[in-house]
This record gives sequence, structure tokens and C-alpha cells, in this order.
Amino acid sequence: MTVLDYAIFGLYMAGVLAVGIYFYRRNESTEDYFLAGRSMGAGHVGLSIAATDVGGGFSIGLGGLGFNIGLAGSWLLFTGLIGAWLSAVLIIPRIKKIDTTRGLFTYPDFLRLRYGDRVALLAAIISGLGYMGFTGGQVLAGAKLAAGTFLTEAPLGLRPVTFAVLLIAGITVLYTFLGGMKAVIYTDTIQWIILITGLVVVTIPVTLSELGGLSGLRAALPAKLFSLGNVDPVTFFNWMVSIIPIWLVGMTLYQRMYACRDRREAQKAWLIAGLFEYPVMAFAGAFLGLCARVWFPQADPEMGLPMLIAEVLPMGVTGIVIAAYFSAIMSTADSCLMASSGNIVNDIIERYIVRDPTPERIIRLSQIVTLLIGISAIAIAISFTNVLDAILYAYGFMVSGLFVPTLGAYFWRRSSPSGAFWGMLIGGTVTVALSSHLVHLPAPVAGVGLNPTVYGIVVSAVVFIAVSLLTPDPVPEEGQS
Repeated sequence: MTVLDYAIFGLYMAGVLAVGIYFYRRNESTEDYFLAGRSMGAGHVGLSIAATDVGGGFSIGLGGLGFNIGLAGSWLLFTGLIGAWLSAVLIIPRIKKIDTTRGLFTYPDFLRLRYGDRVALLAAIISGLGYMGFTGGQVLAGAKLAAGTFLTEAPLGLRPVTFAVLLIAGITVLYTFLGGMKAVIYTDTIQWIILITGLVVVTIPVTLSELGGLSGLRAALPAKLFSLGNVDPVTFFNWMVSIIPIWLVGMTLYQRMYACRDRREAQKAWLIAGLFEYPVMAFAGAFLGLCARVWFPQADPEMGLPMLIAEVLPMGVTGIVIAAYFSAIMSTADSCLMASSGNIVNDIIERYIVRDPTPERIIRLSQIVTLLIGISAIAIAISFTNVLDAILYAYGFMVSGLFVPTLGAYFWRRSSPSGAFWGMLIGGTVTVALSSHLVHLPAPVAGVGLNPTVYGIVVSAVVFIAVSLLTPDPVPEEGQS
């Protein structure tokens, strides 16, 4: 990166921070801060969903997949298209109808209406911890981007990636501390447009030119990397199981559903988000990862794309694209921080610890909790070396516990609070135990290669259905256990 690139990067970051400060000063209530005043339209929310869901984490991880398996890595984001469109058709009409009359704030608010306080509390804990892990994955993505582009050396004897984790987390927590949902959504829109334009309109043509066009790229790499079939069916199934259900249980997504002014705008937003994930970002990220393999064949696969951007793009453009990548990472991270903070503050502290606090006190509590979550996310980021692994672990933890009971809340009248509680608890516990190797599957079962999330969902479903049928207990009144 040249001095011009550094200057553009610095000005861009300052501009994003200024937007956060602007909206922070205009927030007059917790509804403004967490839900953008429930007044957003489809265009901004759709791009914000794509930026939040893909962000820097999946884009860096997607580049790594393109590096390893080629264009078939694009199937990772096909799951986003399916999840978004299923949610638009099956979930949004139901949740917006409830939101219109009840004024929901969080994902557990919906579960509280169906299952009562005990289930909502457990869901808040699972969601809060899951988004903390997801934030760690985003921070790691930013660190890898920094270490692969401009932060090649670090002070205090730290590794560049470790120092970058501390730097990126500090910026992200500060931005989240200042901004609210409107700041997140509006900056997401700008960042996503710049990122996609930088990758599709600039980076891909410049890279192909340097490589001698498509023919040069094909000559430099094995033919299998250009096949969409170059992915193991079990891997693809694991992606589907880990990612599609998040569209049903994601706190960041529920916040945006509530932020939309009506059902129609919300459905349009989800359709827009799905198309930007697949095919636009899916093929752009995987293709550039493929190109990076030619330039840096010995690199860490997830470092290839950042290194390619720093090496290939012309002066000035590098700074813009790198800044957009960082902004996408920050936007996803701050959305996850807000989701985790919202779960802990709105669903736990406000209901069980500090009752009937003032809006000002709630915002202060949110800031403190956000800081603590940010510190925890740093520890998570340092403990992982692979961005995609960190993200999929966090997804798996949330999905395995929350997916089946939430599905039952929408579509199965016989689902019971006890069934939901034990399905969440046992399903999530199974996935954690398998992921952390506290429990080992029998060799023939483990040899199949299924993600621990699959087993967690299956166990959750069995427990949920069985307990619901055996204990058809009535739904508690709100405020009761």
C-alpha cells in the first residue's frame, strides 16, 4: 500500500466513525438505538443484511475456499440465498404480524410469547454466547486482512495477526459503543456497494489482465478448480445444516425485521439480500480466491485474497477496497455485538436484575456489556487460526439448540415450553461436547464426516418432540416461568 492508500483508508475510517457519532447524537430512545425507529426501507435493510451476513468473515473465508477448492466454494453462500428466501416467505409474514401488535425488541421476545420466560432466558443465553463467538470470527477476519495487506510487522513482540486482532477489536468496539442500528444500516449500505464494486468492477478485471485473461488462469491451475462439482457432498450438507437455520434464529436478522417499516419492505429486503449473497458475492469471492492461488501458491488460503488485493490493485484503489473490507468486517462485528448485547441487556439484565430502568441507564448498561463482549471476542479470535471455523462453530452452537424449538413455535401447535427448554439445552450441549472433543462419536459414525451441528439438531428434535408430546403443558403467561 502507498501513502495515498493509507490516507484514503484513514479518511474512510474517519468518515464511518463520523456517521456513527451523527446517529448516536440523534438517538432519542432505546427503540432508535436498537431498531432504527422501526422506519427502514427495503433497499438499505437488504444491503445491510448482505453486509452483515457475508461481511468480512465469510468473504475472507470464501476466498480461502476458492483458493482450496475453486469455484465450488461459491456453494457456501448458496445457503444464504436459500435461507433468505425461505425466511421471506415463511417467517416474515408471521413475525411482522406479531411485531405490529406487540412491539418486539429481540428474538427471545418472540419465544417468550410462545413458551414463556424460562425458554426465552435460555434462548437469550445461547444467542448471546453464539454471537460473541461470531464476533470473534469477524475480528479474526479483520486481523488476517490487516496482516495480509499493510500490518506486516507488529510492536511489543506480538505476531502481526495477534496485534491486528487487538487493533480491529478496539476500533469495532468503539464504533459500536457510539453508533446505533441506523448508523449500522446506513454505513452497511455504503460499505457493501463499495466492496462489491471494488471486487467485481476493479479487482477481477485487473487480476485477470495481470494473469493473461481466463485462458492464462486456466493454464495455471488444475481443471477441477473450475468445476462447481469440486466439493464433497458431506461438506455441502454441513454448510446447509449450519447456515440455513440461522435465518430462523439470528438475532441480527430479527432486529432488522423489526426495523423495517412493514411486512412488504421486510420481504423485499430479504429477497435483495439473498441475490447479493448468491450469485454476486459467492462467485466474486471464490473466483478471487482462485486467482490468489496463482499469485501466492504457498500462502495461508485465507490470506491469499488480502495479499492479492494489496499486490494487484492500482494505487488509491487498494486503499478504498481495503477500507471497504474493514468496514464490512466492522459492520458485521458491530451488528453481532449489538445482538449479543441486546440479548444480555434486554432479555436478562433488564428483566431479572435492573427492573424499570431509564432509557439512559439502559444505553449505559449496553455500552458496558458491549465492552465486556468485545474483550471476550478478542480472546475467541486469538484462540482460532481459521476464520471459517470460528464462524461455523458459533453458528453451530446457536443453530443446534435454537432451530428446532423455534421451528416448532412457528409451525407446530403441540410444541410445549418444556419440550422447547430441554430441546434447546440438550441439543446445544451435544454440539458443544462434540465440537470441543469432550465426547467422541463411535468410529463408524465419526467416519461419515458430519458436522457436530447435525447431531445436535437431531438430538434436539428428538428431545423436543418427545417431551412436548409427554408434557403438553400450557404456555405460561408472560412474566412467569
